[in-house]
Amino acid sequence: MRTALVIGTGLIGTSAALALTQRGVTVHLTDHDPAQARTAAALGAGTDEAPEGPVDLAIVAAPPAHVAALLADAMTRGVARGYVDVASVKGGPRRELEARGLDLACYIGTHPMSGREKSGPLAATGDLFEGRPWVLTPTRDTDTEVLNLALELVSHCRAVPVVMDADAHDRAVALVSHMPHLISSMVAARLEHAEEAAVRLCGQGIRDVTRIAASAPGMWIDILSANPGPVADLLTEVSSDLDETVRALRALQSADEDKRREGGTGIEDVLRRGNAGQVRVPGKHGSAPRVYEVVAVLIDDQPGQLARIFADAGQAGVNIEDVRIEHATGQQAGLVQLMVEPKAVSVLSAALRERGWALRQ
Repeated sequence: MRTALVIGTGLIGTSAALALTQRGVTVHLTDHDPAQARTAAALGAGTDEAPEGPVDLAIVAAPPAHVAALLADAMTRGVARGYVDVASVKGGPRRELEARGLDLACYIGTHPMSGREKSGPLAATGDLFEGRPWVLTPTRDTDTEVLNLALELVSHCRAVPVVMDADAHDRAVALVSHMPHLISSMVAARLEHAEEAAVRLCGQGIRDVTRIAASAPGMWIDILSANPGPVADLLTEVSSDLDETVRALRALQSADEDKRREGGTGIEDVLRRGNAGQVRVPGKHGSAPRVYEVVAVLIDDQPGQLARIFADAGQAGVNIEDVRIEHATGQQAGLVQLMVEPKAVSVLSAALRERGWALRQ
């Protein structure tokens, strides 16, 4: 691939354009808002000038509701040899293109499984997709050259290609993305009118659960409108679990010992099923999940503290597998939780204490 046209310069489109530009591809940018395309160009994602002729690959980066219309327009004008979209729903747009009577040999639906709570070109990064799954949904009609162009796009973005059926993809993202987002929003909504004294007690647990609730509602309305059935089916199952959990909790309030025992069994059941599901979540780099030990370090909220910790860990020869930061309420201090291999705990702990860090047991 030598040339590409990115149609839609939001977070995903601009991030893909940045990655392609960094790999030497000449990228042209267009958007319904010309100012947004100019912003993406100013960030180094390409040029907002129109290509002189057909490009190798056109990438439509728009909400699902607009994908088919934009693809149909681009294909009718013959702007590229191959066409992909990066919307988060795949079955609907393809069926709409089929209904328009277009030849879909030159098209393949794709979906990079990556994003951020922020939107727009200013939130874009060239490494947004690195190491992340990128779903491809070819059919028997997909031209081999177009599939190769899509694979080249994924490679340039340093993502991991995953081939799926379009409808199977939509059911999967309903489970791992769309339904969890609504649940996160429902939990976060409990905080809107909560007493300030209660909100100030928020710790890392509530931050983890509500983080994705910060995303733009308009974007999610577009996504959910394109995949409502599978999401509604999953929420029906969650609703059933909620009903059973509420009944179990009410039973725990009972003066009857048998009812309390029954309530405890019900709560234990949902917690155990949660354990069983959580261990199936892929670990680092998509591998099987691994158990890490935590080395907790108390730090001041000052510039350079994290850099010093990572440097000291590196000098000790310890790889930090993951990290979490919990800020102390009302204080300019926090707790950094360093996740490491169990065998590295004693080495890292000794090295950090030697360098003056305060560790929490």
